[in-house]
Amino acid sequence: MLLATLVVPPAPAAAAPRCGPAGQAAPAELPWPLRRLEPSSAWRLSRGAGVTVAVIDSGVSAIHPVLRGQVRQGRDFNGLTQQQGQCDLAGHGTMVAGIIAGREGTGQPFSGIAPQARILPVRVLPDTRRTNDEALPGQIAQAIRWAVDNGADVLNLSLVTLPRPELADAIEYALDKKVVVVAAAGNRQEQQHDQPAYPAAYPGVIAVAGVDEQGGHVGSSVSGDYVDIAAPGLNIIGPAPGGDGYLAEPQGGTSFAAAYVSGAAALVRAAYPDLTPEQVAERLTRTADSPPDGHNAQLGYGVVNPYRAVASLLGTRSNPPAGALPAPPPADDPLGWQRTVAIWVAAIGALLATVLLAVKPILVRGRRRGWRPGRRPAGADPAATG
Repeated sequence: MLLATLVVPPAPAAAAPRCGPAGQAAPAELPWPLRRLEPSSAWRLSRGAGVTVAVIDSGVSAIHPVLRGQVRQGRDFNGLTQQQGQCDLAGHGTMVAGIIAGREGTGQPFSGIAPQARILPVRVLPDTRRTNDEALPGQIAQAIRWAVDNGADVLNLSLVTLPRPELADAIEYALDKKVVVVAAAGNRQEQQHDQPAYPAAYPGVIAVAGVDEQGGHVGSSVSGDYVDIAAPGLNIIGPAPGGDGYLAEPQGGTSFAAAYVSGAAALVRAAYPDLTPEQVAERLTRTADSPPDGHNAQLGYGVVNPYRAVASLLGTRSNPPAGALPAPPPADDPLGWQRTVAIWVAAIGALLATVLLAVKPILVRGRRRGWRPGRRPAGADPAATG
């Protein structure tokens, strides 16, 4: 049986008149993931301007204040009603999009990681329920290709399915077109061993695990050697599709962790537009807040760090050839002044010794004569005085 599911627990089917749940009041304070990641520290360098992130998910609402003006016209797959990807009955895709590119300055303590990025909504799932639809992997593959061909710079895949050749080919197509691909590492089901999640486990995809407020691995987040990086994945808040409210996901999921990393990838892509997907992934992983062992199956290379990902100087210059630079000056010698004094003392001592040796015969003769004048030359006039 084929299973394809969004990697969060099923949400209540509370449909709202405006195509999705209306949500609750806005958070009273900055959500903990934004306090932890501090994306605003990177905004002087990059806000994601000019970058389009395709959210291949349950749709994205364009009416929420933090997403107004951020959402492009997209497309619906899987036989869904054609609403340009902007209907989200589940609320999942809208939360993901808000985490990635929610606007700042709306008067609420919420924004996305890359507030000037644009969202391309691609609807492939009608809800968060598990399904055995054999056509779904192929439809996800079609959605990936469509997003790439319609200007996506980053793909966010907060879903999992079993591997199929057409899905692998679509991922390779995206990477060949220099599109960064970010995917959820997957959520562990009860009494189930960790299994690689796809498309996250495909080569070249940035696979994202979840962490809690203390930076520890979320127990439901799948572990595996394919995990590349981690981000907040518990107690998540994001915009609701049915108005200006917010949805809360206490159990979180790697879906939302992937969204935080997609936002960071948008910041990097905007700052360094010529980087390949491999180079973007390298920048994200090399600048992550690393675990003590450097890499593990739970957190990959550590928790994403948006500021360091944008600001760090990685691979910007090569080492000069040998001899291209002058030799470094000698290190300061703390005892140098003592050596200088010693040299001068030795020189003066040698000079004094030389003088003493020169006058010694004169002193000896003078002592022998009792310091009396010596004999005058013959014929000298004794009355002559000077």
